[in-house]
Amino acid sequence: MNPRPRTFSALALTTLSLTLAACNNQQGGGQGSTLVVQESADIPTLDPGITYDTASGQVVENLYETLVTYKGNSIRELAPLLATEWQEGNGGREYRFTLREGVKFHSGNAFECKDAEYTFRRNLVTNSADSGNWFLSESLLGTPSNAGDDKSITWQRITDAVKCDGQTLVFTLPKADPAFLSKLAYIGQGIVDSAHAQKIGEWDGTEATWQAAVGKDLTGSPLAQQPSGTGAYRLLKKESTALSATAFDGYWGEKPAIKNVIIQKVPEQAARIQAFLKGDADIVETGGRAIIEEQLRGQDGVAILDDLPNTSAAGIAMNQNIKGQAIGSGKLDGQGIPANFFSDVNVRRAFVAAFDVPTYIKEVQLGKGQPRNFLLPDTFPGYDADLQPVAFDLDTARREFQQAWGGQVWQQGFQVSVSYRAGSRGDQTAAELLKKNIEALNPKFRVNIVSKEWSEIIKGSNQGSEPMVMTAWAPDYADPDNFVSTFYSSTGYYNPRIGAKDAQIDTWINEARATTDADRRGELYAQVAKRAQENAWYIQMPAGIGVVAHRDTVKGISADTFNPMNAFIAGTLWKNLSKG
Repeated sequence: MNPRPRTFSALALTTLSLTLAACNNQQGGGQGSTLVVQESADIPTLDPGITYDTASGQVVENLYETLVTYKGNSIRELAPLLATEWQEGNGGREYRFTLREGVKFHSGNAFECKDAEYTFRRNLVTNSADSGNWFLSESLLGTPSNAGDDKSITWQRITDAVKCDGQTLVFTLPKADPAFLSKLAYIGQGIVDSAHAQKIGEWDGTEATWQAAVGKDLTGSPLAQQPSGTGAYRLLKKESTALSATAFDGYWGEKPAIKNVIIQKVPEQAARIQAFLKGDADIVETGGRAIIEEQLRGQDGVAILDDLPNTSAAGIAMNQNIKGQAIGSGKLDGQGIPANFFSDVNVRRAFVAAFDVPTYIKEVQLGKGQPRNFLLPDTFPGYDADLQPVAFDLDTARREFQQAWGGQVWQQGFQVSVSYRAGSRGDQTAAELLKKNIEALNPKFRVNIVSKEWSEIIKGSNQGSEPMVMTAWAPDYADPDNFVSTFYSSTGYYNPRIGAKDAQIDTWINEARATTDADRRGELYAQVAKRAQENAWYIQMPAGIGVVAHRDTVKGISADTFNPMNAFIAGTLWKNLSKG
């Protein structure tokens, strides 16, 4: 089982900038109002146990609830949700959660500790390649794998890791994990109605049947068809092109102002834009900042929420061990490159210095953005703002190329390909900027830009056959480890695929993963950032600035309520919105 199973899916969703659309098909506000959401994508699942994409998450986060959540618009502070309080003990290896009383599931069943226990055991047992349960397993079992791939996982280990002590939920970790609480805020850890789940044919939660459930794909599970959570909304109906939900009368918290939510799949962008401008849609999938600026800003009834925090990170990876035919001649003869072309740090530093970040910000981000020094969002703890990003400097690039491969690169030239996702204007522009500047340095240098379908890029990246490819990550949980390990650890997702490894960086990352001392973690990540910049494994993309367009009749969308860890484009839950 891949320890980073859905990285490229997360990248696809980030790159596509999935935005939602909503329509009001009833007059009036309050409980009589309806929010209709139109999307270009379908909704793969409603089972929290396999929810690992934005389209599913924006529904599941409203049907289910987690033990803890993010406080307001903060990604650093956690607040109680289905838990009212918790205590940490045994040096960060034990957590005891006091659970909220008086909570009911949509089925009418009362929420009890047994439901939380069942939920987390089910996630540890199934832990399929398409779920985000690898990072829960990593915390509670010490491995991202399931029992099918790691034979040391036993039923005893799973039950020891999570169990009820009366109505108190107890987690026991093999070692301290400073990111553990943040992981519990991820909607994939939404608490399941155990009695309802077992009644409709889900795993029965026992030792006798657990092995048959290992690695099970839950995408179309009985629970995906008939969800029962504690959230403010309950499912009415889900079809291939539409989903409807309504406010849950038995919700324990404040009742939602909007009664009904309808989500429709509308692939045509022009139709969504037209509906928005006519006032039939509340929020639309715009296609990005350029569309908002050119077609929506300043129009009657349109409100723009701008300057929102960016919590993704992107860069162009340079593969140090290229497999397959993409190397051309396989030599430094102007007709190709050797398979280990990017193993020379001078080559990588030259490519980094040749990327025109200021022009990218101007043309792609319309001036809204800033350079980054590290593949970690600057909104996250651990980002060292004092480290200067690498500057765009063609003189530096020239000097690095002249030193690369003992001078052979400059003398002989090369031909290399960079792939981008077909239809992505931003990725295409990045590749074109790189090509222009590299080729301007030496007439013997050639950069070929290749447009590919996303599935083809995923396959090539996994096989190690892409010389250069855009990579990105959207956070599963708001902890720097989710980015730093993914991009820079030799056992993370990307580095094994691009042949990159640094023993000192591994040592720092492993120490940061094992300490709860926030100051020490900050020091360690600052050291990783500096050394990673010297290694130049990635061409760093600048940070984007988020923007949301919505009809001004929708209330509750603001910088104060926007939390980027929510899947819904408005950055808040449906229950916090109203229409008037």
